[in-house]
Amino acid sequence: MTRPLVMLMHGGFWQAAYDARLMDALDEDLRQDGWRTRNIEYRRLGNGGGWPATFDDLLAEVDAVGSASVVTVGHSAGGQLALWAAAERGLAGAVSQAGVLDLRGAATNRVGRDTVQRLLGGMPDAVPERYAAASPLERVPLGLPQLVVHGDRDDTVPVAMSRAYVEAGRAAGDVVEYVELAGVGHYEHIDPSSTAWAAVRAWLDARWG
Repeated sequence: MTRPLVMLMHGGFWQAAYDARLMDALDEDLRQDGWRTRNIEYRRLGNGGGWPATFDDLLAEVDAVGSASVVTVGHSAGGQLALWAAAERGLAGAVSQAGVLDLRGAATNRVGRDTVQRLLGGMPDAVPERYAAASPLERVPLGLPQLVVHGDRDDTVPVAMSRAYVEAGRAAGDVVEYVELAGVGHYEHIDPSSTAWAAVRAWLDARWG
């Protein structure tokens, strides 16, 4: 089976202070094993990002390579973007690493402080249609294979968010594999030597290795 291109989407709560270099080590790990990759950048809060610019940038990246041949992998805010882009374009698969998968809940509970409302231009009651369009939890079923990985010691994005997403996705008929890692926090996911990344590699290799 031909391997798809792996499109990596970094986190940093959609803020300009964080860029694609966060995913460089994962990108290199995949490339060394023969995977085709694209570690993408997008406009972020502070450099022209937000609704809809950030989302437009992602779709432009996907459209440039052809949707049938892409699987997205994203960490933290990038997990939200990975699942969103996959749903928008019907991609081959998507991976969330400690992803912000419930934007409505994140805004209400100040996960990432005020970054979700800055990203979407308001709180859920002000722009409900944007939350409905952008939040993976509100998009289920996505209709494509997914892997969700989260550590139970994550103090940045609550593990409960991934648990709720997986439950909703499966109830809606999606094929969602879930790996919850004991003793793992938020940032281990972007370390190629971690058990968190090993779970992603195992999933990719099982499907397209």
